[in-house]
Amino acid sequence: MNQILVKIFIPSIEKTYEVWIPPQKRVYNLIVLLVKAISELNDNSYNPKNMPMLYDRISSEMYDVSATVAETTIRNGMELVLI
Repeated sequence: MNQILVKIFIPSIEKTYEVWIPPQKRVYNLIVLLVKAISELNDNSYNPKNMPMLYDRISSEMYDVSATVAETTIRNGMELVLI
């Protein structure tokens, strides 16, 4: 499968990033990778105390961390929120 291009908004730092995500990754592993990448892009100033969750920005649906991205409703062009 091809990569999926999404926008991820992080309210705690008020930034949005466009990222390519692999559909075969579990949502949990995707969140771990996103936290690490966002932290590195912000000089390690993004360090959430608890594991953030991933949500659809339009419907507010929270994604199951045990599902793969392909098993969710995440598709190209979607806007997600990492809280």
